[in-house]
Amino acid sequence: MAVRQALGRGLQLERRGRAAGPGAEPRGLGLPDRYRFFRQSVVGLAARLQRQFVVRARGGAGPYGRAVFLAFGLGLGLIEEKQAEGRRAALACQEIQAIFTQKNKPVPDALDMRRWQGFRLEDYLIGQSIGKGCSAAVYEATMPTLSQHLEKAEPTSALPGRGPQGEEGEQALGAPAFPFAIKMMWNISAGSSSEAIFRKMSQELVPASRVALTGEYGAVTYRKSKGGLKQLAPHPNIIRVVRAFTSSVPLLPGALTDYPDVLPPCLHPEGLGHGRTLFLVMKNYPCTLRQYLRVNTPSPRLATMMTLQLLEGVDHLVQQRIAHRDLKSDNILVELDADGCPWLVISDFGCCLADERVGLQLPFTSWYVDLGGNGCLRAPEVSTACPGPRAVIDYSKADAWAVGAIAYEIFGLANPFYGQGRAHLESRSYQEAQLPALPESVPLDTRQLVRALLQRETSKRPSARVAANVLHLSLWGEHILALKNLKLDKMISWLLHQSAAALLANRLEKSCVETKLKVLFLANLECDALCQAALLLYSWRVTP
Repeated sequence: MAVRQALGRGLQLERRGRAAGPGAEPRGLGLPDRYRFFRQSVVGLAARLQRQFVVRARGGAGPYGRAVFLAFGLGLGLIEEKQAEGRRAALACQEIQAIFTQKNKPVPDALDMRRWQGFRLEDYLIGQSIGKGCSAAVYEATMPTLSQHLEKAEPTSALPGRGPQGEEGEQALGAPAFPFAIKMMWNISAGSSSEAIFRKMSQELVPASRVALTGEYGAVTYRKSKGGLKQLAPHPNIIRVVRAFTSSVPLLPGALTDYPDVLPPCLHPEGLGHGRTLFLVMKNYPCTLRQYLRVNTPSPRLATMMTLQLLEGVDHLVQQRIAHRDLKSDNILVELDADGCPWLVISDFGCCLADERVGLQLPFTSWYVDLGGNGCLRAPEVSTACPGPRAVIDYSKADAWAVGAIAYEIFGLANPFYGQGRAHLESRSYQEAQLPALPESVPLDTRQLVRALLQRETSKRPSARVAANVLHLSLWGEHILALKNLKLDKMISWLLHQSAAALLANRLEKSCVETKLKVLFLANLECDALCQAALLLYSWRVTP
């Protein structure tokens, strides 16, 4: 009787599909498109088997034949049950994701309420140097109208930061007297017109908000043409440029000693720079990841959460079809929450791949094609690529590989792809067996994930989304993973419990790093990626 009911359901579904017309989606089925052919095939097979079963049950076949058809019917009933369970799981994930996507909106910055201010260098009071790189110098800054209010604020904690001239010092966290950081690009070859500067340095504008580009020059010269650079949607683990404008190059503190060669001749006789350049205004973070790790040794759990934040940021880039291509601890900024837990932010997009025409598949036609910065942390598929008429480099998992390398620094070891000597590895030639082992104090799941991220073959390397889900499950879902027979319905029950707890915690302690990570997890919930992560964890625990 149960078998006939299962087969009857298949026949009813087939009839509904016929009534809706050829190729129509059966009502109530919410599975992705890639399952449609399989589902319709199962339904049709169930109907055919039912008809044949009725004929044979009337005496058209012997007991053996009837037994075979009974087995087929029972199997199809189980398949239908699994499909229903999958539909419930997918629908629940979609509903949870929709709720937390709204909760994951960026926090307004100090300039959001001043939409028509901050588009001129004269609007800012420039402080001391924060640091400099190969293409820019960064200074702390504030707006005079904000300074008086911010000076009255009491700091909540202190973090080793970047003092004058890039030296380490103590900088207050919470409400600093200089809430902004102004990045002054060095203009050697872009010319002196604002339009040429925006075009030449357009990669720096990828993380810029729409408001950032509506100033005196942005609205006129940075019109987004078809096939141009993408504009990155905001994310908590990615820097946000709040203002972008061009201005005359000023003589800022330390300029004559730190970067005299890139100054214009009017400021330094031997300077090679142009008189006008691009300025980017961002939030002023206390220090970089490298500086933080010099004086702090995070616990294994905290280090796992820090690695997870980088994976969340990289996954957002991949979803937007953007590759950073210059991930390193100097390009990752840090601030602390009220409990002293670090929050990581990916910055410096000057080397990113954000071309709408190619996405993450870069044609590598000659050696003149830009492969990005930081050659030491280029993924194997990038460092071993050879140019050719049809050569294409896939960057979809390249940044995730770099996170795996940076994880060694976060867990207190030297990055194996830096330095010299026997311990030094090169991405183009290393073997997985040569990777140094992480300390035994690091959880097994995390150790296995870091090795998986550093797999040479991209097919064996998890995506940033799956890798992030692995750490989410390892951190928050241990009791679920301990179940011997984990079903999707039990996973959904756990997700609903996590959702309720996250909603409550988000109202009480929005700045808590753990709460923010849970909100990110639920805002990016995908049933397939979650199942892949759970399967990876099970396989590692069975065969460590």
